[in-house]
Amino acid sequence: MDLETSPLALPFPEMPAIDGVTLRVARARYKNWDRCDLTYAELAEGTSLAGVFTKNVCCSTEVEMGREQVKLGRARALIVNAGNSNAFTGYRGREAVEQIMAQVANHLDCQPSDVLVSSTGVIGVPLPKDKAQAGVEAALTAEPCSWQDAADTIGTTDTFAKGATTSAMIGDTRVTLNGIIKGSGMIAPDMATMLGYIFTDAAVEPAFLQACLSAASEQTYNCITVDSDTSTSDTVLAFATGKAGNAPLVNADSPGADAFMAAMLDICRQLAHLVVRDGEGAQKFISISVTGAKSDESARRIGIAIANSPLVKTAIAGGDANWGRVVMAVGKAGEPADRDKLSIAFGGIWAAKDGLPLADYDEAPVAKHLAGEEIDVTVDIGLGDGKATVWTCDLTHGYISINADYRS
Repeated sequence: MDLETSPLALPFPEMPAIDGVTLRVARARYKNWDRCDLTYAELAEGTSLAGVFTKNVCCSTEVEMGREQVKLGRARALIVNAGNSNAFTGYRGREAVEQIMAQVANHLDCQPSDVLVSSTGVIGVPLPKDKAQAGVEAALTAEPCSWQDAADTIGTTDTFAKGATTSAMIGDTRVTLNGIIKGSGMIAPDMATMLGYIFTDAAVEPAFLQACLSAASEQTYNCITVDSDTSTSDTVLAFATGKAGNAPLVNADSPGADAFMAAMLDICRQLAHLVVRDGEGAQKFISISVTGAKSDESARRIGIAIANSPLVKTAIAGGDANWGRVVMAVGKAGEPADRDKLSIAFGGIWAAKDGLPLADYDEAPVAKHLAGEEIDVTVDIGLGDGKATVWTCDLTHGYISINADYRS
C-alpha cells in the first residue's frame, strides 16, 4: 500500500547521539515489502526502564510481558517488529516473544527479562519465529543506524518518520532526551499511543522515571485521538542510561527534577502531536481547548467527545463552521454541562456565547481559519475552573481508503 506523505508532516529533526544507546535495523520480511522492519536498540548496563501501555483488554503478549518487565525497572535491549502485531495469537505468539528475548539475552549475556519486545501491524497472525530469528540475527551484527532509520523502521501505515529531541539542565550537567514514535490509525486515549520510545542519557531511578513518564502521558498520549480505537499493542517505553553523569534523580525533590519532568512533558507532547499529524487521511491538525469545566478530567472527557465525533471531524474536513455539532458532542460526553452557559469559538472567534449564537457573528473569518491546516476550537463550559487541551485530526475519505485496504 503506497501512501502519500501527510500534508501535515514535519521534517525529521537533527537528533544527537545518546551515550549508552546503539540503534540497528534489519529486514525480517514480516510482510512482502522491500524495507527494514526490525529495530534493535542496545542499551548500556544499568539502564533504567519505565513504560505505559494500552488499556485494551485484548492486548498482545508483548504488552503483557512488558508490564511485568517494567516492574523490574532495568533494560539492556529493545526489539521492535513492524508489520505483525502478534496480538490474539495465543501460545504461539508468546513463544515467538520468548525466543526473541532469549536470543538477544544470549548475545548480550543478560537476563531475558532485560530484553523488551514490541510488535505492531496486523492482528491475529502469529509472529513467524523463523523470520524473527533471522531478523534478530541480522540486526545484532548490523552497522549502527541513525535515529531516522530507526523511526522509519518501526512504522506501518505511517507516511513520515517521527522523531523529537529536547534537553534539560540537571545542576551543571546537560542531559538529552530523544524520542521516536510510530502511529497513524487506531489511536485513542487511555493507552500510550501506538509505539513510542524515549531515550535519555540522564541518571534517573526507575521509580521516578516511571512517575515522569506516567504524568507526561496523561497530558499528551492520553489527550490525542485519530479514530477512537485503542490498539492491542500500544506502548511507550522510556530508557535512561545514566551516562550523562548527573547526580541521580531519585524523586521530585531531587535537584534538577523539575527540569527533567518538563523535558519529559515536552518530548511526549512533540511525539503525540506527530502521531495526530499523520492520522490516516488527515488534512487538518485540530486543537480543542476546553475551559470552565467542573474539573480538569471532566474537561478532558468533553474534549475527547468533541475530538471523536465523526460529525465534528467531517465538518472541519469540509471547512464548515458547524458549531451545533460541537454542542451535540459536549452534550453526549456524560459530563456536567449547561446548554445556556456554553460558549464556542473557532480560531479565537466566538460563534456562540452563553448558549446563544452571537447576533453580530461573521462566519467569513471563521471559514478562512477552517480552510487552513491548523485548526483551533475553544469551548467554555461556564461551570468551573477545569481545563484541558486535546488534539485530533479531521476525518476524510482517505481514512476509509487506507483501512479498507489495510491487509492487502
